[in-house]
Amino acid sequence: MASFLKTLLLGASIALAGAVAHADSAAPIRLIIGFPPGGALDGLARSLAEDLRTTLKEPVLVENRPGASTRISIEAVKTAKPDGRTILLGATPPFVLFPMTYARLNYDVDKDFVPLAHLANVPSVISAGANQPFKTLAEYVAWVRKNPSGGSVGLTNLGGGLHFSLLQLSKAIGVPLTPVTYRGGAPLATDIIGDHVPLGADALASQLELHRAGKLRILGVAGTKRLSWLPDVPTIKESGYDAFDRANAAYAAFVPAGTPKDVVAKLESAFLSAMRSPQVRAQVDRMGLEPTGQPGAEVTRIMASDRAYWRPIVEASGFKSED
Repeated sequence: MASFLKTLLLGASIALAGAVAHADSAAPIRLIIGFPPGGALDGLARSLAEDLRTTLKEPVLVENRPGASTRISIEAVKTAKPDGRTILLGATPPFVLFPMTYARLNYDVDKDFVPLAHLANVPSVISAGANQPFKTLAEYVAWVRKNPSGGSVGLTNLGGGLHFSLLQLSKAIGVPLTPVTYRGGAPLATDIIGDHVPLGADALASQLELHRAGKLRILGVAGTKRLSWLPDVPTIKESGYDAFDRANAAYAAFVPAGTPKDVVAKLESAFLSAMRSPQVRAQVDRMGLEPTGQPGAEVTRIMASDRAYWRPIVEASGFKSED
């Protein structure tokens, strides 16, 4: 009888283990993003999820975990099981700039994550209300020099590339430019249109359609080349200021450290394939993003280069996040 019970218990244990393993493998792949639904990264994530479901032949869900300047989403992925079923889609500034500006972070950029793929560049622009007396960046600089009390500039956050670029521009023109923060691109755009803030800097995705509709005017684009969506709008560099050459962010995919190399390779291949898809690229283009689709190693290289560029600028600014 004892032998029979042992056999029965062993069989039950094996069956239970098999059931748990099956449940784990059946769990959906989750794409975690640190923004609410409706934004550019959310749109990119949903486009990718649709393609990945076919490529990986598995359920893929988008999970929005906004808050704390995307740190909630980052920390959620850091502590997830490193099995490739929890993937962070995030912007690069929290990996490049936050370690320089936050006194304490609950994640280590280099030790806690493995980059999977560089997904898209995020073009940024400087804009003003359509009724402002200046129609170019040069005209704005002349205006703010005569009206230094009007040096408020709207941003969606502090401690990012646009913030430090703004400080560089302020130094270049010799006028204090004061950042005013907004809870997202929509309220910022509303105040730009309403002339409640003379100038704003944000992602192209938040302002492209408003520019096309004539509700606000994009005065210049960040980076070193003009944008295909705005061929007639000069770069800020063309207007005489190189402060915004490295202001653009990027979106990339990451998994927790410890994810098996074969799983990383499989997911990297799937993401790169998705970013080559004409359907995904068309949707990304409509969102005002530049699709890239580069391997994880390129993410590591670009972030290292960005850190080297920004470190002396951040240190000179003296800025520390109080968040």
